[in-house]
Amino acid sequence: MGRGRVQLKRIENKINRQVTFSKRRAGLVKKAHEISVLCEAEVALIVFSNRGKLFEYSTDSCMEKILERYERYSYAERQLNNSNDPADQSLQGNWTFDYAKLKAKIELLQQNHRHYLGQDLESLGMKDLQSLEQQLDTALKHIRTRKNQLMHESISELQKKERAMQEQNNMLAKRIKEREKTIAQEVQWQQQNQQHVPDPSNFLLSPPIPSLNMGGHYQGEMAAAEVRRNDLNLTLEPIYSYLSPRMLPNI
Repeated sequence: MGRGRVQLKRIENKINRQVTFSKRRAGLVKKAHEISVLCEAEVALIVFSNRGKLFEYSTDSCMEKILERYERYSYAERQLNNSNDPADQSLQGNWTFDYAKLKAKIELLQQNHRHYLGQDLESLGMKDLQSLEQQLDTALKHIRTRKNQLMHESISELQKKERAMQEQNNMLAKRIKEREKTIAQEVQWQQQNQQHVPDPSNFLLSPPIPSLNMGGHYQGEMAAAEVRRNDLNLTLEPIYSYLSPRMLPNI
């Protein structure tokens, strides 16, 4: 008795649903790998779980390249299917040709970029490697020339800043000297003024004011008169000695 066909429907049990998803996903990845190996096909597999988690598989070619190829062919096919006008079909063919041409240029540029980085050199022959070496030497010379130019400009700029700072330093030193000279002149002028100012002690030790005591003044005059009289007597003694006794009473 044959096995009946199982009806596909959503698994209600959450745990069973998660286990089934893991098993079927592993089996799907296994089948994709087998078809890519057996048939030399480019396979890209993208799976999102119910929680939004991404699971992907691709052959030796990267996922981006396969998706880009798919987008290119699907876009061209859609345009060709939607257009029935021969002119539109010719224009679409030109666009497809231009796109393929530009795509080839981009791939060539990307390949050259990888070669300049030292990657994917296994496919290059001796002549290609020599040409690549010459290109790198030329690029290195240009880089060094530009580097030396920038260094020279930087040195010139630093020298200009140094000269400006030196001039500013000289100006500040000149101002400091002028300020010191002004301060020295002010100090000298203050010292000279202090020398010409009279000593206040002279005013404090002034001579005593003469007394207005009348009695004392009179006594001083009497003493002076007595001294003058004594001096006069001493002066007249030699004269008296030569006079005769008779003449004395007349005197």
